[in-house]
Amino acid sequence: MTQQQVPAVLEPHGGSASTALDPTCGTQPMHQTARRNIWPSVKNAVLARFSPQDRAALDQFLEPIVLKERTILLSPKSHLEYVYFIESGLVSLRIVAAGSILETAVIGYRGAVGASLLLGGHLSTHQCVVLLTGTAYRIPVEDLRRVMDERPQIREHLFRYVHALGVHCAQTGLCGVRHDREKRLASWLCLASDAVGAHVLPVTHDYLSSVLGLRRASVTETLIRFQEQRLIRQMRGALQIDERKALEQRACGCYKLISDSYASSASVSSPKERPI
Repeated sequence: MTQQQVPAVLEPHGGSASTALDPTCGTQPMHQTARRNIWPSVKNAVLARFSPQDRAALDQFLEPIVLKERTILLSPKSHLEYVYFIESGLVSLRIVAAGSILETAVIGYRGAVGASLLLGGHLSTHQCVVLLTGTAYRIPVEDLRRVMDERPQIREHLFRYVHALGVHCAQTGLCGVRHDREKRLASWLCLASDAVGAHVLPVTHDYLSSVLGLRRASVTETLIRFQEQRLIRQMRGALQIDERKALEQRACGCYKLISDSYASSASVSSPKERPI
């Protein structure tokens, strides 16, 4: 599949804009001299919850890759080829129509791209775009389907994650029509920070304006207010969250509902199996 890319929505970092626009470097396999045990270093929260037996079944199919900014991992009405378990970086799950963008969720190390389509639909209705450069493990869909048939617990773990992602998407839609810009912006910053596990977000005012459906001037006004209240610090092409708890208090109730849903999906443990 030829990798596609979208216009820049973030300031480039860790490389030039021309590099980021090169379609040959959208998702690159990490070169390995020999097969090694990946599991001690796995950061993805979904993979980390699998039992030793499930990990052994998946091991031969998982391929580590580099994700470049603006790479489209999944396009509307396209068939799913891979499921991506995100290790680092940030992916935007969005609906694109008539030149407008509606972001429904952000996916980081707690999640996977393509899992919901694998377990439900046949054609994607969403676009998934890499926002922040990172890494992932990908697995061909057909291989994952075979392993899930043999290891039902893998399917169960993925279902729990997909349910949490569904809550995220539904709550984002409600938030967009019910809550004011300050609450929505605070929620987005908290959710993105959770997704990448960091307090610095290389995101621009233009991007926040486009995905939240707000005027750029409104985004700028709100961020200036947050900075005056010492909740965040603005830098060139990036925002740093300084007072996380206070920012959460500014967020609408959607943030807690979404956060609790992910926590709940992670807290349900599987029956223990004997070590392999």
